[in-house]
Amino acid sequence: MTQSFCNLLCRPSTFWAQMQIFMFFGNTMLHIQMTTTPDNLASLKDDMIAFIEGHGLRRFHGYVDPEEVPCVKWAAEENPDGWKDFVELAKAAGAPFLTMDSWELKREELNELIERLEKAEFRDDEDIEEARWLRTYAGKIGFLQLGFGYQGSMMLYETSTEWYDRFQHLIEFSDDFGGITMDGFDQDEEA
Repeated sequence: MTQSFCNLLCRPSTFWAQMQIFMFFGNTMLHIQMTTTPDNLASLKDDMIAFIEGHGLRRFHGYVDPEEVPCVKWAAEENPDGWKDFVELAKAAGAPFLTMDSWELKREELNELIERLEKAEFRDDEDIEEARWLRTYAGKIGFLQLGFGYQGSMMLYETSTEWYDRFQHLIEFSDDFGGITMDGFDQDEEA
C-alpha cells in the first residue's frame, strides 16, 4: 500500500512539472508549490493522440480559427489533465472525430520576425533581444488545439507555452507597429 501511494504522489505528470519548496524559519515551515508548463508540448501531443485513439475517436488534422466560426473555449482552470475531460466529453457528445492542430517554432519564422522588428520604424531593442532569445525554442511545439463540432459550434481546447504566448505578442507588435512612422504621416502623404 505504501508503494502505490508513493507512486501516486511521486509520478510526474507528462504536461505539468510541479516543484515543491519547503523553507524553515525557526519553528515555522513555509510550503510553496509551483506549477509550470514545459517548454515543449511534444510529449503532451503524443499523450493526446494515444488517448484520443484509445477512446475510438479519429483525428482530423486542422486548425479551427475562432474568428471564423462560432466557438466555445474549454476553461482548463489550472487542471493539467483537463484535455482528457474534453476528449471524454467529445465522445459522450457523439463526435465522430476531433480536430487537432499543433504549432512548432520554425527557425525561418523566427528569423523573419527578428528582421521585421529590426527594420520597424518604432524599434524596441528589448523586443529584438527577446525574439533572438526565442531561438532556443526552435523545433519545439508551443501550441496545441483540440476541437469538435456540436450543434453548429466548435468546442475548443487550447494550451500553449509561455514562450509561444510571447512569440505571438511579438508577432502582433511587429504587425501593429512595424510600418508606423514616428512623425505621424507616411512618405506617400508628403508627395
